Amino acid sequence: MLHAIRRTSSNLTLQVVVALCAGAALGVLWPGFAVSLQALSDTFIKLIKMVIPPIAFLTIVIGIAEVSDLKKVGRIGGSALLYFEVASTLALIIGLIVVNLVRPGDGFDRSRVGAVAVDATKYASASADRYMLDLLSNIVPDNAVAAFAKGDLLQIVFFAIAFGCAAVLIGERAKPFVVVAQAANDILFQLVALIMRLAPLGAFGAMAFTVGRYGVGSILVLGHMLLSVYLTCALFVGVVLGAIARAYGFSLFRFIRYIGAEVLVVLGTCSSESVLPRLMTKLQRLGCSKSSVGLVLPVGYSFNADGTAIYLSMASLFIAQAYGIDMSFGQQLGLLLLLLVTSKGSGSVAGSGFVVLAATLSATHVLPVEGLLLIIGIDRFMSEARSVTNIIGNSLATVVVAKMSGEFDPEAAEAAYAEAFGPDVPFQQGRSRRPVAVSAPVDSPAARGDRKAVLTASTWEQRP
Repeated sequence: MLHAIRRTSSNLTLQVVVALCAGAALGVLWPGFAVSLQALSDTFIKLIKMVIPPIAFLTIVIGIAEVSDLKKVGRIGGSALLYFEVASTLALIIGLIVVNLVRPGDGFDRSRVGAVAVDATKYASASADRYMLDLLSNIVPDNAVAAFAKGDLLQIVFFAIAFGCAAVLIGERAKPFVVVAQAANDILFQLVALIMRLAPLGAFGAMAFTVGRYGVGSILVLGHMLLSVYLTCALFVGVVLGAIARAYGFSLFRFIRYIGAEVLVVLGTCSSESVLPRLMTKLQRLGCSKSSVGLVLPVGYSFNADGTAIYLSMASLFIAQAYGIDMSFGQQLGLLLLLLVTSKGSGSVAGSGFVVLAATLSATHVLPVEGLLLIIGIDRFMSEARSVTNIIGNSLATVVVAKMSGEFDPEAAEAAYAEAFGPDVPFQQGRSRRPVAVSAPVDSPAARGDRKAVLTASTWEQRP
């Protein structure tokens, strides 16, 4: 009994859940003190960000160098980009459909929102064409050291891919570096394991600050929009991502249980980056090759932000409805095409979805940038939904692309699930089963030809 209690109390998922509840309670009871605890979450995120640049670089370089085949690298990258585009498009379409059906912005009273909360003029110059030009030009860093100093994940990924391809081209001479890089990466992952022991503290501080700063009642005015975003994200995860997972032979909800601790950390901190190193480890243990994990997951942070895509489409039309702007089907289609461009790279932009939303509004020449004032109060709460959706979508994308590229080990997946859930919980779903009759006594119903009894007396055997 004592052993079971100790084992339960040491479970990271349970610790994070307790921390989130405690943080919310503190925010309600002592909001002034709760706001000051933002330093806890900020420090935790800084600790994680401290190790992300070297881990992302070394993981990609090691993955490409071990492949030793640039065609395979291209195959993985091509499969990933195809998947990203399809998933992002579906997320945008679902967001537009839901916001047109529920129309959360109708009858909105703008005077009920504090217009002094944010200065919209500083976002007015963030045009979409300028945003995309900056994004494309900034993929290539001025120098590699600057990319690491800024923590610009997209630039680090670009440099790491180029470095890894060069390592493949020089062949055997690169092996000593790969050995040292692997040792350094192992040390960094051990450091991450130590930092993650502080995850409950970071989640506690983040939740306490959010509730203490904005209050539970502060979101009631915009509750319709907030609820719509959460329900749309849940719909996308359950229906779209669930269907993709089923198509590739595994259960999405069981997969979410597998990465449950990371999902809860993201929910508490609103930072997808905070779990990148641990997700890399978990997905490799699940059977995804190093090359697929190293390429797909970091790139997906910038190019496969499904939750951000939902947020952008819904927030844009919410602002249109709030201002009484009736966008035609053609205008909404144009908005969709614009969002397909502006939503890319959102993970690498300071301010993430909010800045990209400003760029989108500015580019439409129809929607007012001042509409940002209407959602600033609940942006923090919506960021939780989009961050969780992003992390689930990118984790799923890594498994799917690994399967598409032939870089997935099903036996490792079964072993990982057996370790996480027990031997009776398989990773692979959808296998056919056939009954194997058990010999029955002569006077039994089965021996007398009772078909129902035969099936009842049968055992079931799995076969691929």
